[in-house]
Amino acid sequence: MAFLRSIRPDEDFEVVHGHRLTLRQPVASDYMEWAELRALSRAHLTPWEPTWSPDDLSRAMFRRRLRAYAKDIHNDVSYPYFIFENEKGVLIGGLTLSNVRRGSAQTASLGYWMGAPYAGRGHMRDAVGILLPMAFNVLRLHRIEAATMLKNFASMRVLESAGFEREGMARGYLKINGRWEDHLLYARLADGPGSGTVEQGG
Repeated sequence: MAFLRSIRPDEDFEVVHGHRLTLRQPVASDYMEWAELRALSRAHLTPWEPTWSPDDLSRAMFRRRLRAYAKDIHNDVSYPYFIFENEKGVLIGGLTLSNVRRGSAQTASLGYWMGAPYAGRGHMRDAVGILLPMAFNVLRLHRIEAATMLKNFASMRVLESAGFEREGMARGYLKINGRWEDHLLYARLADGPGSGTVEQGG
């Protein structure tokens, strides 16, 4: 984190503001709202995520996640965000830049989830549109990668609307809900098409 602040001391990456949404790194006081939303969205989310542990929604597990997040941010390897709707200030989902690789790569992987009550409204498209300028301009990444299961058409629409291009397919790429699943691979470059767009549909 200190390294990043030495590059761009006038900019922050802990909170990212958009017209309709705000991205903020998770804190302890988010627990109840996060756990309630995840519990409500279990049937919606589990087909697309790794198998949930029995204590996945416990406060103790959330605290462990926060400790891991803080370590990853400090080491410049992962940047998690919760997504909040500006009008009501409610938590609606999350997204993460993970597996940050520096050196000659300057690359990270993008993952995200949206709570069931807020799915299908264009919120994730907007959230990704808000995140990308920060990733490219503040974190100085060159390439953002993402992967989606072959039947996750909503995720494909999010990525393609944000300027990601499909690069191929990886067989048995991730173990999702107890099964190794093929994934389509997408990527967007800092100087790619639409790189000047700050957010879509804000």
